[in-house]
Amino acid sequence: MFFCEYWCLVNESTADMAGPPSLKLRSFLLDRVLGLEAHEYVAVAWSFAYFFCVLASYYILRPVREAMAVGSGPDTIPYLFIGTFVAMLIATPVFGWVASRFPRRTFLPWVYLFFVTNILIFWAVFSRAVNADQEYVWLGRAFFVWLSVFNLFVVSVFWSFMADIYTREQGRRLFGVITAGGSIGALLGGAATSALVVPIGFQNLMPISAALLLIAVLCISQLRTWVVVEHENEISETMASEKPLGGNPFAGITHLFSSKYFAAIAISSVIASLLGTALYMFAAELVEQSIPDSNKQTQFFSNMNVATNALSLVGQMFLVKHVVSRFGIGVSLSLLPIVSVVGFGLLALDPVLGVVAVLTVARRALGFGFTKPTTDMLYSVVTPEEKYKTKNFIDTAVYRGGDVVGTWTIKLMSSLGIAGISLVVLPFAILWAIVALWLGRDYRRQARELRQSGVI
Repeated sequence: MFFCEYWCLVNESTADMAGPPSLKLRSFLLDRVLGLEAHEYVAVAWSFAYFFCVLASYYILRPVREAMAVGSGPDTIPYLFIGTFVAMLIATPVFGWVASRFPRRTFLPWVYLFFVTNILIFWAVFSRAVNADQEYVWLGRAFFVWLSVFNLFVVSVFWSFMADIYTREQGRRLFGVITAGGSIGALLGGAATSALVVPIGFQNLMPISAALLLIAVLCISQLRTWVVVEHENEISETMASEKPLGGNPFAGITHLFSSKYFAAIAISSVIASLLGTALYMFAAELVEQSIPDSNKQTQFFSNMNVATNALSLVGQMFLVKHVVSRFGIGVSLSLLPIVSVVGFGLLALDPVLGVVAVLTVARRALGFGFTKPTTDMLYSVVTPEEKYKTKNFIDTAVYRGGDVVGTWTIKLMSSLGIAGISLVVLPFAILWAIVALWLGRDYRRQARELRQSGVI
């Protein structure tokens, strides 16, 4: 909330309240460095706070999920991802049905309130099991599946919302800064887990996570008010409209299979998931061998998250806007696959936990720092229905489908060892880089076509 109050005060201050040096500093930091315009200060502040709360909430719980996966046994991870994929297949059309029948201003807050309720239920059940000294392996597996659904839905809905309230030009300038809010939240959320999990126990982290999601609902309300003021002459076209999106609940699927643009995004998502899943399974196997205590395992994963988000923050705040402006979206999207080629090559030479940890941190930092905000820019040139339904389907069902393919592919290749598997996945990283460059070109084509048709 500090960021909102600070930027709102900056926006409302007058020349007689701040001398020329202060005004020049404000102009340099907000306008020149961060790329904001005066009328955007309040909205970006609330967007920043919104994503801060969403990712802080998730990253408080994410290390708990990783420890649950280790406790379940690395051999069960492919089955956990199957469970997650099945849950996504059920949840995605339900979300599509809700989006078709209720206005965005109505269903967006309820998505988060639904997950708040879920978190509090898990808190109560885990607390009872821990206090009674009962086994909770199956409860941990259920939590793994649930959190794997939770994180994709809350983040996907957030970015659908951002693509809905900001224009294409604003997205190129602002999404990096807004993403930095999430990285700061993830950084502090991970640090809080690392500091608190041993003294208070993992289950007592859950109410903190729920409280942060409630603040995110407040941010949605404030952004809705800004949209009403900013777009008062075109309110029927914004998320503040009383009209639902309409259409078919399964429209996200049909849009995907009828568009090369969306198909390329989906292919990139599947390959990213395959490579990420390989590292995830390598880490689970090596952590189980090296770190026996579950709270220490949670702390190890939390420390990785802290390092990841510290690096991501630098890219989001100061680099992604300039890379996209100077080199284009395609180049920004291709950075992660190129680093993946180098990283898996190194892992093939030295397959130990330290290398896996460094490569995981490097890939996630690039993913959050460049790939994620740039990928979300791709949706600034599509229709509102595609922003919510197609994006949600790709970000959830397709991504988790990639997890299923990845886990079983890695499991079937387990006889090759970590080094052998690393060599096998290298061609996929190369293909991913090629698709990323194509997407950059097609993004410009998509923008031209939609402008000509009058959709945006």
